[in-house]
Amino acid sequence: MPAQPPSELDLLQQAALFHNLPAADLAVLAEQARTRTQARGGFFFHQGDPATALYLLTAGHVRLTQITPEGHQVVIRFVSPGQIFGEIAALGEAVYPAGAEAVGDCSALAWDAPSLAALLERSPRLALNLVRHLAGRVQDLQDRLRELATERVEQRVARALLRLVRQTGRRVEGGVLIDFALSRQDLAQMTGATLYTVSRILSRWEEEGIVASGRTRILVRVPHRLVALAEDLPPPPPPKETG
Repeated sequence: MPAQPPSELDLLQQAALFHNLPAADLAVLAEQARTRTQARGGFFFHQGDPATALYLLTAGHVRLTQITPEGHQVVIRFVSPGQIFGEIAALGEAVYPAGAEAVGDCSALAWDAPSLAALLERSPRLALNLVRHLAGRVQDLQDRLRELATERVEQRVARALLRLVRQTGRRVEGGVLIDFALSRQDLAQMTGATLYTVSRILSRWEEEGIVASGRTRILVRVPHRLVALAEDLPPPPPPKETG
């Protein structure tokens, strides 16, 4: 028999935000959740929209982007199933600081801001989990700022790929596949680089056998080489000739 899809309660139990919540609180969360879907290219919300809901992604991937005052687009991060986005809605009257675009067809559970506020008031564990999550997001942003200020573009691209490998990597023949549509432009917008520079770096890595990339897919063939590039370690010595 085919496996049954996970229930909403199963999805909540697997999400880090809802770890160790009592069964009664999980039941209330499941009851108050509303399902939202978006086709590829659709938006759950746009930058500057009133922050009316928090989302838990259940299928697909979401690209969070910001548009600068000069009109440049920056990719903040990608969201995978089991992760939340739109968490600013938990902080009261606010607007979304980034847009949330579906990368492929997506579905998510959503809680409106008033329901979320009531849940946080009744569940100290949920409030603590959310604080820890927000602290993690702040740490991530600080790391990104440090990388932009101190690291070479090649290091930043390597770090971005390693984050995505940890987040969505799937072992396949020949390496680890970043398992969603990821363009070179996405990588450029994640790392503060130009498309030309990212394309040049990936082409060189392909020649060296570190990655294989298509128009929207990247296969990491030698993850430890990416780690060395991200940490700016010296390349391994060439093999000794025998004879």
